Amino acid sequence: MRHAVKGLVNSGRLEFILGGWCMNDEATTHYNAIIDQHALGFEFLRQNFGECGRPRVAWQIDPFGHSREQASLFAQMGFDGLFFGRADYEDIDQRKKTKTMEMMWKGSPKNLGSKADLFSGVLFNGYSPPPGFCFDINCNDDPIMDDDRLHDYNVQQKITQFIRYAQLQASHYATNNIIMTMGSDFNYQNAHTWFKNMDKLIKYANQRQVNGSKVNLFYSTPSCYLQSLNNASKTWTTKQDDFFPYAHRPHSFWTGYFTSRPTLKGYVRQTNNFLQVCKQLDGLAELKDTDNSTFHLNILREALGVAQHHDAVSGTEKQAVAYDYAERLANGVMECQKVVNDALKKLYKKGSTPAPNQLFCNLLNISVCHMTENSKQFTLTVYNPLARSVISWIRLPVVGTNYTIRGPKGENLLSQIIQVSADTKRIPERKGSLAKNELVFRADLPPLGFNTYFISMTGFKERHSTKSFKMKSNSDLVMKNEHVSLTFDGPTGALKQITNLDSRVTVQVKQELMYYIGVSGSSKSSALNAQPSGAYIFRPNETVPLSFHADLKKTTVIKEGALVQEVYQKFSPWATQVIRLYDGAQHAEFEWTVGPIPVSDMIGKEVISRFSTDLATKGVVYTDANGREILQRNSQFYYEKTIFNRIFVTKMSVIDLGMYGV
Repeated sequence: MRHAVKGLVNSGRLEFILGGWCMNDEATTHYNAIIDQHALGFEFLRQNFGECGRPRVAWQIDPFGHSREQASLFAQMGFDGLFFGRADYEDIDQRKKTKTMEMMWKGSPKNLGSKADLFSGVLFNGYSPPPGFCFDINCNDDPIMDDDRLHDYNVQQKITQFIRYAQLQASHYATNNIIMTMGSDFNYQNAHTWFKNMDKLIKYANQRQVNGSKVNLFYSTPSCYLQSLNNASKTWTTKQDDFFPYAHRPHSFWTGYFTSRPTLKGYVRQTNNFLQVCKQLDGLAELKDTDNSTFHLNILREALGVAQHHDAVSGTEKQAVAYDYAERLANGVMECQKVVNDALKKLYKKGSTPAPNQLFCNLLNISVCHMTENSKQFTLTVYNPLARSVISWIRLPVVGTNYTIRGPKGENLLSQIIQVSADTKRIPERKGSLAKNELVFRADLPPLGFNTYFISMTGFKERHSTKSFKMKSNSDLVMKNEHVSLTFDGPTGALKQITNLDSRVTVQVKQELMYYIGVSGSSKSSALNAQPSGAYIFRPNETVPLSFHADLKKTTVIKEGALVQEVYQKFSPWATQVIRLYDGAQHAEFEWTVGPIPVSDMIGKEVISRFSTDLATKGVVYTDANGREILQRNSQFYYEKTIFNRIFVTKMSVIDLGMYGV
């Protein structure tokens, strides 16, 4: 069988398309994770099928919208074209009318130019067969019956139906060649029924040519179809933006997954960072096959590769599947930690003495690390995977209140002790943690290098302790360092102003946690007003978010120290945040803790962090595309009304890295 399959590949009768480890999401993925998962798939095909197994056509038929950066990456990978199945229903209607379902997509018009151009096409029926022509075991369509002795003989009826559909599809495309997808989710469980019926379809449809039919059916591949379009020598329309947001019908914009399962999204991004660290240290230490580094690395590569799937990092999977993705990532991280240890033993050894075994703090996001909590003395190694020097603020969970820290040159470093917040302590996974405090200090890291810090608990009184106090009634609170100043409103306690002290530019900024009430309904109903809000689709009940009506000035706590200042705000018992400003930083951090969201009232709540500014952007903002290039977007919300007079938001932009307005 293996040789037969290779023979089909070598003869061009069996073609691999896309070729990545998965069909990745395009909204919430980072560009180097996209590259890594495709490189993993391409290498598998090369090793098993040679050069003939190399995919030439990208096939993104199911992701829920499409990113311009994805097209740019595909072009740079050497793909000849891209086909996808989902685009906004209004966009498709317009393209059908103008015969522009296929186009030249300019993936980087201002930077890479033609190197990032990619021919792209929207498939006519998603990735499904024409209506009435599904032939798998779970399909309900009639098979093609060509024995006229039987009462259910239907071949002429079926062929007429198929030809009419082909003519309809052809009327919306620019050449006399069209591609029909014959299959769908979970299809070809019984491939025999598919090919038996398609053989009949081809035979009897082509027999109609003697009577003047111009429809010619044959088995083909996406590459052959793309070649036929190239041979048509047409001038194609161009596109320079992306295909977001996607809606398949009114009131059904697929923007919910931009933020669904944010913890999994964060874990995927963090794990991607660690994979880059592992690959770098593997190369820098020149680890050999005897170290099994490739084996260990591939476990994380594969786990992270499948986590880029459009039903993985998107957050649209069921909870049990989300747990499985997280478990696989955790297993991959543990395998990659072996690579880091092996690399550091070579890079870090003194003479013939190898470096000690390194332990890892995997739960710092909830202020847990058993090593730092249970040791009075320990060393900390911090690695910088970037090709430039960076400043990193380290926060370690500890039990003590007094510590000394010596840097890599033996110098004493300033530190600060901050209590672990009550909201962090209530996280269930912290059960058993001894840490009541966090030890904060600044690490100055060399490019592509690491520093080691020596930390000891002492009995001396901490000189750089943290002072805590509440807001004074009706008096504005100012938190600032040498670069940034944040002003909190006295009467309300909310952030109201940010000043860049270097440029002396002040912006009025109000920030608050709020929530929308999600529309309840049934996703199984075809009625437009029945579409619920959920993991895929964001559909609020009203256009204006609801306030928690929190009295922030009474609940806000300020913590000041030599290295970091923090403002703690409580919007509800299950929604809090910390606004943090480090010494010398040119930005402030906003860290929120939300959940468990109460649902006992059977009301779905979509929590947001809203920033309101006085910037005169005229609705134009700039956001990244997959963490790479910046795109201009129109952030003005537009609305639709149903006959029930329900108004809802339909326009949103995905942000992977950052956003700004001018």
